[in-house]
Amino acid sequence: MAEKSGGFIKDPIHGYVRISQTERSVIDTEPVQRLKRIRQLAGSEFVYPAANHTRFEHVIGAMHLSGTLAEALPIDLPRHQREQLRLAALLHDIGHGPFSHVFEPLLAKYLGKRHEDFVPWLVKETDIAERLEEAGFDASILCLLAVGKLASRERPYLDQIISGSVDVDKLDYVVRDSFHTGAGYGSFDVHRLLYAMDVIDDSLSIDDSAVATLESFLLARFESFRTIYFHKASRAVQIMMVRALEVARDELHLLDFDGPEDYLKLDDYKVWTGLKECRKSEKIMQDLEHRRLLKCAYERTLFSGEELRSNIISDERVRGDIEKQIARKAKTAWEDVVIDVPTLPSVPYHDTGTLPSVDIPVFSHSPSGRKERVPLLEISRIAGVLQTFMNLVRVYTKESYRSRVESAARQILGEVSTSEK
Repeated sequence: MAEKSGGFIKDPIHGYVRISQTERSVIDTEPVQRLKRIRQLAGSEFVYPAANHTRFEHVIGAMHLSGTLAEALPIDLPRHQREQLRLAALLHDIGHGPFSHVFEPLLAKYLGKRHEDFVPWLVKETDIAERLEEAGFDASILCLLAVGKLASRERPYLDQIISGSVDVDKLDYVVRDSFHTGAGYGSFDVHRLLYAMDVIDDSLSIDDSAVATLESFLLARFESFRTIYFHKASRAVQIMMVRALEVARDELHLLDFDGPEDYLKLDDYKVWTGLKECRKSEKIMQDLEHRRLLKCAYERTLFSGEELRSNIISDERVRGDIEKQIARKAKTAWEDVVIDVPTLPSVPYHDTGTLPSVDIPVFSHSPSGRKERVPLLEISRIAGVLQTFMNLVRVYTKESYRSRVESAARQILGEVSTSEK
């Protein structure tokens, strides 16, 4: 028997999202409600004033798309499994720290963790587990599925729905972030992709009849990274926020959480206020509040042929040495020069830094009617072009040092060619 409805949530992207009583009870828990106080794109509001949407609306959207896909897949997926997928998508982001990906460097550097690592903890150690168990769901299984690590032998594709090349997380945030920033690149047909999916050889695959829509998705994500996630000014804000968090870490006890209740206290409101009041970070916060941002003095796009150089700069020790060389040549303090490679583990957006791989499973229908896997690159030249996606390298400094640092960076990192400009 179908579970009694828990009502509707009006979403600006997907319209009315129907929720069950169980989903409603989980939505009303503290870990999920806290997501209303964690912005999706911390730093982007300095460029796109309306980009103040939160993780909460994103997980509602991901839950909705997860349910739509589970219903649309032409396989026998039990109702309990479909409900489990919706709940997993709802919980997939509860481990985020304040300012979303901006908090990630602290977790990685000092705890060796990512936000996904906190999901099982926050599910099992809060009232979420109790509410799931009451509704007949195994909390241990669900929290693994929420981070794409269920590794089911019977249904390995379940993880790919939550965390894969084309998953409900990406399908929601590309459209949602484009909508809230006004950037306008996320205009692809989400439902066309969902309805074209099937399970081939235990892998979530896309019908080749929807390759044009898949290309639209890849291009939308490509453009979103260039214009939203890796925008020069947004990145400057994020670098400054990471610095503020770093210097205030001990004074604000940002990583001293014994239990979930300590971690759940950390949200954008509390931490922003703490950073403003902390003696070590107050200057950075004053600069942010007066929009005195770091300036980009040098920018270079490294394409796949220059991958080796990009990887070298991605090494923290090497990068630190290059920063010192530039600072010395520019006659500035070392801390006034920052090399930013946005796809690094040590800076925000590392887990979304690489675009979807071009080995996205695609299938075609043989003359006999069999569904057969085909290489995406054989049927999409656009996917082949995106395979050589560039890696950005930028050098930031204070505005007053900009020309000196630019000159030094050009000498050390090389001139930017006309084609790159």
